[in-house]
Amino acid sequence: MKVMFRRLPDHEWGHVLIERDDHVVYRMHAGPITAEIPHDLVHFTVEDTLGIADGIWGAIAGGVVFRSMTHVSGRRPPHAAERSIELIRAHRDRLQRAELIGGFVESAAHQEDADRSSLYRLSFSTLADPPDVPAVERAVTALQRAEERWRALPIGADLTLTWPGNRRLPAVPLNKRLSRGKARARRGH
Repeated sequence: MKVMFRRLPDHEWGHVLIERDDHVVYRMHAGPITAEIPHDLVHFTVEDTLGIADGIWGAIAGGVVFRSMTHVSGRRPPHAAERSIELIRAHRDRLQRAELIGGFVESAAHQEDADRSSLYRLSFSTLADPPDVPAVERAVTALQRAEERWRALPIGADLTLTWPGNRRLPAVPLNKRLSRGKARARRGH
């Protein structure tokens, strides 16, 4: 999946252009652009470094379409909206876990090294499967590098990244009640 972040002038409303492997293109609306790294790029960097397949970017690669996304081009698969809802429902806990980890790594990237170790244990104590400290340290370093790269990107330039095709949410069967209701609606019942 190709993901393009455009560096716009500060305070302009930003977006991310996403071309999934099925050639469907979406524009994901982001907040105002500044020299600070965009929130979605934080998640991309952290989830990629930690190999998280069930986070925000793995969800999009697997077919989730968040409310902040607008279809741009390409033919969407049948029942795409229903499948997206089912994916979010089935993986809600993992998506929230990815949000927590991304936010923590972003905070940790701006702290001194000595303060982070005990903070990791405290911050991740509620997670059933927390990432290990060396992996989080790699994510912190990767995020610091991504921040430097973003700040150095000229206004109007693009940062195009590739999300690995094998790192995505697994498909879930459509809710039978939901799919039967849609079939009835098509038949006119």
